Amino acid sequence: MAKRMILVGPPGAGKGTYAEVLSREMQIPVISTGNILREAVQQGALLGKKARTFMDQGKLVPDEVVIGIIEERISAPDCRNGFILDGFPRTRAQAEAFAKEPGDQRITVVYIDVPREVLIKRLTNRRVCEKCNAPYNLISKPPKDDGICDLCGGSLVQRSDDREEVIQKRLLVYEEQTKPLTEYYEEKGMLRRVSGSNNIPEVIEKIRAFL
Repeated sequence: MAKRMILVGPPGAGKGTYAEVLSREMQIPVISTGNILREAVQQGALLGKKARTFMDQGKLVPDEVVIGIIEERISAPDCRNGFILDGFPRTRAQAEAFAKEPGDQRITVVYIDVPREVLIKRLTNRRVCEKCNAPYNLISKPPKDDGICDLCGGSLVQRSDDREEVIQKRLLVYEEQTKPLTEYYEEKGMLRRVSGSNNIPEVIEKIRAFL
């Protein structure tokens, strides 16, 4: 049986980190809409230009754009045995549209809950290499040399959507539009909750138990 999982939670909850660990264990791909959109922005693609105006303001990219990306991605051969969705769905409308896909009822939905003050601290300390896109965090995963990537020696920068004023907007958008997802999946009996304030091994172990 294909292993399909959706990781739900606010920006900074650690969805990407947990998804990478589980992806290696289960040998299925992580599908991150955030990464797909950021790559499009860097490449100057039409989708990237359209999405950038929303991303820079901390707003959600329109549903029709995101759903199209996901539908195309999960049809790829490497998703035959399953996948982990990170950053999708973000709205109830997206979840309802995605539920119409054949077989998608057998998905484990994990909600990662983290206090607001912890989220802001995590996000404002995130950095990324401008050359190789390697992620860092000045608190939990600092580089060996301040401002320099350990892997390629590139400069570390703060993404525009990780500035505090944008983060506040992102969290507000989450509260208004994304959090209702928990109600949707609870209604269907699909939601599992885990505290993202615990250390990574503890969170991973709890997610494994859900599977």
